[in-house]
Amino acid sequence: MSSDYLLEIEDLHTSIYTDDGVLRAVNGVNLRIPKGTIVGLVGESGCGKSMTARSIMRLLRHPARIDSGRILFGGKDLTTLTDKEMREISGRDISMIFQEPMTSLNPVLKVGFQVEETLRVHGLAASKEEAKRKVIEMFERVGIPEAEKRYSAYPHELSGGLRQRVMIAMAMILKPKLLIADEPTTALDVTIEAQILRLMRDLCKESGMSVLIITHNLGVVAEICEYVYVMYAGYIVEHAPIFDLFDYPRHPYTKGLMASIPRIGGNPEYLYTIPGVVPNLLHLPEGCPFSLRCSAAEEECRKTLPELVRTDEDHFSRCVKACGEQSLEGRAYGAGRE
Repeated sequence: MSSDYLLEIEDLHTSIYTDDGVLRAVNGVNLRIPKGTIVGLVGESGCGKSMTARSIMRLLRHPARIDSGRILFGGKDLTTLTDKEMREISGRDISMIFQEPMTSLNPVLKVGFQVEETLRVHGLAASKEEAKRKVIEMFERVGIPEAEKRYSAYPHELSGGLRQRVMIAMAMILKPKLLIADEPTTALDVTIEAQILRLMRDLCKESGMSVLIITHNLGVVAEICEYVYVMYAGYIVEHAPIFDLFDYPRHPYTKGLMASIPRIGGNPEYLYTIPGVVPNLLHLPEGCPFSLRCSAAEEECRKTLPELVRTDEDHFSRCVKACGEQSLEGRAYGAGRE
């Protein structure tokens, strides 16, 4: 494992074994997160983003399991650790902001106590008073109004946005080495979203924390990420530095995502959509998983799964035409950014 990378995922395969067959949720994923860097994982719902995150955290329940591959964190392969060893890493070194705050918080415990408990479990507060002070300070940092009052609230007394902010506070209060944020700003308004993204950036600078942010919101990715992976049907189909990806997307799926973004001055009566539907992961097509929706697909695309090929210094795409014509949509979206 390179000393430059905090996390390296190598050829990860995660499947869900159902009565109808084996659902290949994560197919040979390779992903690297450098130290102190914010990396994005983008794709439609059901593409395998959250399953990748849960594989890293070892939070898979039967009938899901990791079939093969390595997840290297600080030189340790997380797939080989015992449950006890993994619990020592979870929370303190790797924290996760879950997508559904209502199901992640205990409904019968006050939210302040739940966040405070993470400090006590990991021995990061000398007293109850210190733990409470740290929790209230973090509540204020994530934009929870009347933080001291909310400390004593139960989850059902808070809105969805406030519950999401409590989950963000719980994940960030330990200042982990790696923060996995699964759709962290979905339930938040744009003002609080900007505040949370700024807080993540600040923590990266202060503590050297790395972040894997999982989202379908390309605006969030453009705002905060330095590098981005695009996922489709369990495969990484493209990855590149953020400016390269937005300026010159190479994979047809990435180009479709870019073209689907509403733009000021565009036709108000027309919004581009990618044709077709995401394939059933129980019955993936033989060749490229995007071939059934791609207007440029040829016979070769339907028979052979393309390899991830280098199209630029640090730009990779899983497409036989990856080195072909650059996207006008990508250039238009990237124009004017600094």
